[in-house]
Amino acid sequence: MFFELPLIPRSRYYGKTSNGNERVPPRQRVPRKDIINGNQFQKKKAALVATLALGAVLAFGLAGCGAQSASSDKSAGSSDDKTVTVAATPSPHAEILNNAVKPLLEKEGYTLEVKEFTDYVQPNTVTEEGEVDANYFQHITYLNNFNEEKGTHLVSVADVHYEPFGLYPGKTKSLDALADGATVAVPNDATNEARALLLLQDAGLITLKDDAGINATVNDIVSNPKNLQWKEVEAATVPSIVADVDLACINGNYAIPAGFKTTDALATESATSLAAEAYANVLVVKDGNQDSDKIKALVKALTSDEVRTYINDTYAGAVVPVF
Repeated sequence: MFFELPLIPRSRYYGKTSNGNERVPPRQRVPRKDIINGNQFQKKKAALVATLALGAVLAFGLAGCGAQSASSDKSAGSSDDKTVTVAATPSPHAEILNNAVKPLLEKEGYTLEVKEFTDYVQPNTVTEEGEVDANYFQHITYLNNFNEEKGTHLVSVADVHYEPFGLYPGKTKSLDALADGATVAVPNDATNEARALLLLQDAGLITLKDDAGINATVNDIVSNPKNLQWKEVEAATVPSIVADVDLACINGNYAIPAGFKTTDALATESATSLAAEAYANVLVVKDGNQDSDKIKALVKALTSDEVRTYINDTYAGAVVPVF
């Protein structure tokens, strides 16, 4: 009798061995799809990373070019830039800018922004770094010294005013009543002490060496008939110790907020004095920006008849225009 064996797919039936065991199918070298897919994923991942990196480089380069272009436009003061930013100390500089200059610039289509500082370093620093267009707070001698010491590239574009140093009465109310050995308060920094000594010389109280000039110190005194004694303190402190000394030499910018008036002073710097020339307060910009349209507009406004009138009417001799 014959029995019909079930059909077994060729791929699954491999016969039997001599001992009757079913043959093990030979190992087939079939490519593994998971490996293929893994390799393809790695390749795609690498390509994606490369694409993103290239995009980042291009974007950074474009951003850098854009920033450089914007910075260049800002530094150059393009004709499209209608905002003028100025660093200034509060009195009288910021007052003059806000109250007298701003309306004049508005008529010319410019917006004036004043950033106030209470120190004498930051205004120059932000001007050098291009954070502001200009500054207005210092006299020309200070500017020259700052450039020399700090290596900055700042230039004056206009002489605006000077603030007369004043010799104010303390315990002694007049120069005629000044006793031998009287004490005089003077600023202890080199620039302002020299101004104080020049003022005392102009008042006939001392005599300095002929070549002392704006660098004068107490060591340059060659004649002191009253045997005056010096109390050297920070310039900002002098107004607060007037009552403790016979006379006090006070900077104009410190005298104004402290309530001192030049009409109360026993002596002041004259408009034709060496100090008036050496200590004229100036409008300052970074070198290279002085010919921009907005700086020219700022100079025109700051040295106008309207600003001169404002200064004379507001400060009554404590601030003197030099333009």
